[in-house]
Amino acid sequence: MTRLLPVLAVIAALPALAQPSAPQRFLVERDIPGASKMSAEDLRGGAAKSNAVLREMGPDIQWVQTYVAGDKMYCAYQAPSEALIREHAARSGFPANRITPIVAVIDPTTAARR
Repeated sequence: MTRLLPVLAVIAALPALAQPSAPQRFLVERDIPGASKMSAEDLRGGAAKSNAVLREMGPDIQWVQTYVAGDKMYCAYQAPSEALIREHAARSGFPANRITPIVAVIDPTTAARR
């Protein structure tokens, strides 16, 4: 039985080793000159392109929403890694100038929580 203990420990750890990383939220900053002047049709086309690439990539990456402001777009994504977001940017043709993990979300109701 003593010789089996190390083998049993490895077998017990296998499911944990095989699991993908837990999803994390990221904020993606995209420098897109004239972004706030894009037409509704242009924005729809960009969203369609992003959705098509996301379908190809599978369920591990999700686009949550995007804010368009000035010459930038700020996109929230859920993914297990920054690398997956960079892959989406490369495949879809959108810049990903800065990718930052989101560590907390607050809103006006945060002040009332205990």
